[in-house]
Amino acid sequence: MGVTDPAGPVMDRDEVDRALARLGAEHEAIETSLLALQDHAGRRLLEGAELTGVTKERWTTAEASITLLWAYFDAYTDTLRSARDIRSRRRWSSREDLVELTELLRGASVTVAGSTTATANAPTLHGAPGKLSEQFSLSDLVDRMNDLYATSLDMVVAADAVWSALPARIDLLAAELQRTRKLAHSVGVRPGEHPAGDDLERITRTLTSLREQVISDPLAYWVPAQGSSAPGGGRPDTTVYDREARALEDVRREIDAVLTVRQDAEQRLVKLRDVLSRADRTLAEARTARGEVLAKIAATEVPVVSGPPTALQEQLATAAEYRRHAQWHRLSPLLESLEQKAEDELLRARESLTAVTAPLAVRAELRGRLDAYKAKVARHGLAEDPFLIERYDAARRMLWSAPCDLRVAEQAVLRYQRAAAEALGGPRVPEQGTPWDRQDHRGESS
Repeated sequence: MGVTDPAGPVMDRDEVDRALARLGAEHEAIETSLLALQDHAGRRLLEGAELTGVTKERWTTAEASITLLWAYFDAYTDTLRSARDIRSRRRWSSREDLVELTELLRGASVTVAGSTTATANAPTLHGAPGKLSEQFSLSDLVDRMNDLYATSLDMVVAADAVWSALPARIDLLAAELQRTRKLAHSVGVRPGEHPAGDDLERITRTLTSLREQVISDPLAYWVPAQGSSAPGGGRPDTTVYDREARALEDVRREIDAVLTVRQDAEQRLVKLRDVLSRADRTLAEARTARGEVLAKIAATEVPVVSGPPTALQEQLATAAEYRRHAQWHRLSPLLESLEQKAEDELLRARESLTAVTAPLAVRAELRGRLDAYKAKVARHGLAEDPFLIERYDAARRMLWSAPCDLRVAEQAVLRYQRAAAEALGGPRVPEQGTPWDRQDHRGESS
């Protein structure tokens, strides 16, 4: 075979036929891809959209690339047609035909005459500024078309994926937002009056702005897949959408809490009144008990019992007023606060009653202990023992007299216990502090 420059060795007829068959299949595949790109929904949307930002910049480049792709494809088609015409002249191609076919099929025989409009924004083969015409071999031209097609398709698929995913989801969330706003207004949750109302306004503004940005600049909300070279590899960025969806869910829970208040407000108010009434009664009982203790117990420090706090009654009246005027959003936090304070007040009242009645409890414990030992002595036949009777009577007079000195009475009971133990021959009763002393040590009254 002879040699041509720069196409290399002259192809024989079999090589030519195989090359034409391969190039024909490539031509068909390229045409199918270009027509699919031309009909792609994302490309049609990009053509009709008012784009901004990064999407506008990339679409300007992609649109020029698509125009250049068709110019390349037309040149490829013309060259392939010329090669087929030459091959079809004779069944057995002459050497001159084979030389010409080799030049067409392997040499830089394809001239693409691109206009300034078609090539100004499209990337060139080696990144050089666009030219009015370029020379390619068919193989280089196919590589060039593949590169342009991949970058153009990637941009189109990414924009279409964002448009397919985010606007519909934003619209659904906006519809849910409107329903929540109506429900919020029905229970008095409005901007400027309740934090949830302010949140609804902020979410509304954010979703409106997000939708406008997604429509005009979808690629700003596209996250490419790391390490992926396939066109359209990546996912829509839903960070802002997800954040607002969570915020709306928080608001819905707040509205549900307000609705719950509206449904059981009267029952909760009745329960609150009952708890505060029990606390008042307990404090009244503690005050009465304090007077009894001061009259019956001597040498005792009895804690003062404070009156019921008027602030809770005022807040309860405010809560009832909120209910009458259907101000549920204000009633909700007030009820929660009042319920906790009412329980605390009832606990304080009970502790006050326990503190002031502690001396009476100590006296009752001493009386019980004295009578228990007397019964024990009687069971052993010592009920008539003069010494034991004397000790018993002394302790009893102290415990049943008013006022009663608990410390002295404790010592009298202890003396009777020791005398009874000695008479019965049992173990000696150990020294022990009075119940009153133990109360002092625990700090329960002083």
